[in-house]
Amino acid sequence: MTSRIVIESDFSIEHRALTRRAFNLPSQPDFLLVHFLKSQIPNLPSGASLLANPNQPVQFAPGRGQSELLLLRLAPALLVETAARLRMYRTGSSLLFRAPLTPLTGASKLRATLESIAAELESGDAGWREVIRSLVNQLAVYLLRAHINAQRSDEIELSRVGIVDRRLRRAIEFMSDNCGRELNLAEIAGAAYLSEFHFARMFKKITGATPHAYLASLRIERARRLLAETDLPITEVGARVGYTSQSHFTKVFREATGSTPRAFREAVRKV
Repeated sequence: MTSRIVIESDFSIEHRALTRRAFNLPSQPDFLLVHFLKSQIPNLPSGASLLANPNQPVQFAPGRGQSELLLLRLAPALLVETAARLRMYRTGSSLLFRAPLTPLTGASKLRATLESIAAELESGDAGWREVIRSLVNQLAVYLLRAHINAQRSDEIELSRVGIVDRRLRRAIEFMSDNCGRELNLAEIAGAAYLSEFHFARMFKKITGATPHAYLASLRIERARRLLAETDLPITEVGARVGYTSQSHFTKVFREATGSTPRAFREAVRKV
């Protein structure tokens, strides 16, 4: 169940309650921080955080009771622009978390900033959105200083759809541009100039997801934005991201986000 949501152009935040069920977040195009505000999950105590790079799925076992999570997505462009201002980034470099999916329990600055964001999100006091944006900008600086490596890479590059493996760039851009319609594996593999067999094997090895699972995550991300930023009927949102059946769209969306499209829209915090 999602209780609070904020979606901006270069970041989004969700305060989510998690009951006794496994957490499974598929690959997505942003940097992801999962902070455990209150945790009943083994080996992930309250105050711990997980950092995930773009296109890296996140999974962990269910806890004994209800936990509270703060999910913070940062667009690659936000970190690249911040790194450029700090003279920590050069064209051709890649930005990636140093220790992805390793629980961080002693990072006091990270914990304090994330919990300040959660408090502002919950309070809704005057100027809360401006305070959150300021905290997110501070967080970006701290992450670049302490938790991100900036180095040249022959395989990873920044594209218009985020940080991707250059061998998959054309296919991922094709999926992003066409996620509102049915796509078969041959079309997607063709965008990368590979056979279906070799493309599917390479894609799963690099991203940890099948091409169609990754396409589903792109559709859900597009749906999140449409639900938050437009007043389109939910049936129209589903249709725009490739789901002609509202019941199927609701089922897929709930499995990916923990809430129905209607509940998600209602949880988005407005100014």
